[in-house]
Amino acid sequence: MTSVQKNLLVELFVEELPPKALKKLGDAFAGVLRDQLVAQGLAEPASVLTAYASPRRLAAHLTHVAERAADKAVSQKLMPVAVGLDASGQPTPALLKRLAALGADASAVPGLKRAMDGKAEALFYESTAKGATLAEGLQKALAEAIAKLPIPKVMSYQLESGSELPGWSSVSFVRPAHGLVALHGDTVVPVEALGLHAGRETHGHRFEAAVDPVVLRDANSYALQMQDEGAVIASFEARRTEIARQLAAAAVQVGGATVPIQDDALLDEVTALVERPNVLVCSFEREFLEVPQECLILTMKANQKYFPLLDASNRLTNKFLVVSNISPEDASAVVGGNERVVRPRLADAKFFFDQDRKKSLASRVESLGKVVYHNKLGTQGERVERVMHIARGIAEKLGDATLAAHATQAAQLAKADLVTDMVGEFPELQGTMGRYYALHDGLSAEVADAIEDHYKPRFAGDDLPRHMAGIVVALADKLETLVGMFGIGNLPTGDRDPFALRRHALGVIRMLIEKDLPLGLDALLQDAAAQFKEIDGFDSGKATVELQDFILDRLAGSLREQGASAQEVDAVLAPRPQRLGEVPKLLAAVRAFAALPAAAALAAANKRIGNILKKAPEADAHVSELLLQEPAEKALHAAMAEVVPAANAQFDAGDYTASLQTLAALREPVDAFFDGVMVNAEQADLRLNRLGLLMSLHAAMNRVAQLERLAA
Repeated sequence: MTSVQKNLLVELFVEELPPKALKKLGDAFAGVLRDQLVAQGLAEPASVLTAYASPRRLAAHLTHVAERAADKAVSQKLMPVAVGLDASGQPTPALLKRLAALGADASAVPGLKRAMDGKAEALFYESTAKGATLAEGLQKALAEAIAKLPIPKVMSYQLESGSELPGWSSVSFVRPAHGLVALHGDTVVPVEALGLHAGRETHGHRFEAAVDPVVLRDANSYALQMQDEGAVIASFEARRTEIARQLAAAAVQVGGATVPIQDDALLDEVTALVERPNVLVCSFEREFLEVPQECLILTMKANQKYFPLLDASNRLTNKFLVVSNISPEDASAVVGGNERVVRPRLADAKFFFDQDRKKSLASRVESLGKVVYHNKLGTQGERVERVMHIARGIAEKLGDATLAAHATQAAQLAKADLVTDMVGEFPELQGTMGRYYALHDGLSAEVADAIEDHYKPRFAGDDLPRHMAGIVVALADKLETLVGMFGIGNLPTGDRDPFALRRHALGVIRMLIEKDLPLGLDALLQDAAAQFKEIDGFDSGKATVELQDFILDRLAGSLREQGASAQEVDAVLAPRPQRLGEVPKLLAAVRAFAALPAAAALAAANKRIGNILKKAPEADAHVSELLLQEPAEKALHAAMAEVVPAANAQFDAGDYTASLQTLAALREPVDAFFDGVMVNAEQADLRLNRLGLLMSLHAAMNRVAQLERLAA
């Protein structure tokens, strides 16, 4: 008999959930419920799941859920035939005991199935397992969904006296739960959770619900009843879309081509704070616009969850948008209240900005000597000295005295804004405020931009510094951090990377590659490590060799993420290229070479040559034509004399693709050599000469990349 299928609705009604975790909680709750019901055969893999999450509820709607799962045929291995049946084929006591444990007796013996299990024949008991009822299955699924919620911090609370476990009984959950709904179609499913019994009643908006409680008719009416009777948009995505629509409409209402600031994280957080969004337009005094807009935007977003409005030139206006959770007929009180709240915040920002400008950045550098950077690496002041020296060295390699002067000055002032009032209040503005204060002090735009940009790239996809001075200081700052931390053994482990060394390494890689800087990686690390020679316990080996491995490993991962194969990446990075700006060209050359018909054979031959040379430490790259006896070795020598100089010239000119394609012409003479020449000849001079020929060939073929890494 086919079980009746209906749609299922489950809701947990709770106190206000943590906004930054709400979307993840909602998706996890619904997802685990669905997975558990599908696993028990109560829902279909194609059943449609809709997750709901608002500040006071987690809910899930699932289509095509059965009242009872289908029965399942179960085959259970009992024991080997030799153990279960005696010589006359009668059941042994061991078999009868096992059958009794399964609720069967000797009458089941004739029906036991025999089948091979490994090398021995075994007895199997076949039965039918009753499918779970929805009440049983949902109870298990609900318990699993609650247990697996990614709760940021668990609360323990005492159950209400009306629950089944009154008095001092307590449960643990993300927030106290006050209601449970479970509807299969229009029927309540009798399940329990967190001391609550399932029903069909829930609650809407605290202040604007049309009725309380909201009595749900059936599973399918949930979203509509919550909106019409409960004044709640239960769906996180629907609520987010509605807020975005209202924000855009309010900006149009303001006029002047204004747009609300784009911030997905802020939009998600506000969506998690309201159940019935109502966007209102507010304003503040224009005098506050004298403060850098980054300060005003940050305080409005971070502290008040407001959406600042920007004009057509992307400049901050004195208007902002508030997402209210109430919709009064006269919103003036709500608007006025939010304007009063934001004013002191903006006044604080203006005060900090005015006070900070009374002292120059240069006058603040000395104070960095009182700020501890790391207990083994000293103060921020000492760190600044190291960054200055590293930056000056890089600038001298890359440019003229002007670049060196700009980079050195920017490096000296780059951390000075850390001791300003504004950055003390808003650490996210470090660098940004340094730029504003540098311009106020009359410094050049290039130096001011370098102060702001030296933190870049801050994250994957972030812009690189605007000018070369910024590139130099950003490189120096990241190298100082990497070398210092590796030198004292403070390395990233697993998911732990408190000093963001992986991000710093990727920043160094991006600048060296995207700006194609003529700087050797080893030389950069050695120069940076020299600035730590006074640090007790500093390990220069870790700071150079191990750090170089770390950087190349990050580069390998980045190249693979961009679509390069592991073989191609290994081939290019195995020789440990020093100028990382060349790596994209090397990779393109290897990829073009790998597509040639001769590539596989040459890669295999290269691997064979490498293995031969590993066993011949006495070999050198000297070749005497007088000792070339076999036609194949003479032909290979002649081909190399023609091909290798051309390939080397192309390599030296930076045309790595052409260099490898030229070397591909050696395929036939190389194949003929291995077919017709005994490398390890008994005569020592012949053997060494042939090894020398192979060594010369190996060196020529591996200038661009280790081609043997391409061998299958």
